[in-house]
Amino acid sequence: MNEEKKLSKKELINAYKQKQFKVGVYQIRNKINNKIFLEGSVNLDAIWNRNHVQLKFGNHQNKDLQKDWNELGPDNFVFEIISEIQQKEGEQKDYRREVLQLEAMFFEELQPYYEKGYHKIKLK
Repeated sequence: MNEEKKLSKKELINAYKQKQFKVGVYQIRNKINNKIFLEGSVNLDAIWNRNHVQLKFGNHQNKDLQKDWNELGPDNFVFEIISEIQQKEGEQKDYRREVLQLEAMFFEELQPYYEKGYHKIKLK
């Protein structure tokens, strides 16, 4: 009987670190009024899952997005990747700074405030 090799905890952690996730900026767009919730992430699949679960259970951090989700239903929202950062094969790099810069660029360009989005302008 041929058993698969069981990986040690250290090997599993290393394998996870080697895994490449989709990295970039996404939006959750309301298909009725086109308002957007914009955010960047080093793991777009995980962030979408987190947002979907939070919206589904009514505890998303953005109360205006949550309100519209509750009133209009999930079928009226779409998750869209706006820009994905290409990663080099085997490269171990922390993409957080690049994601923040890209996110800032899209906030500047798209201005997702008031009637265009679910964000509040932060006063300095």
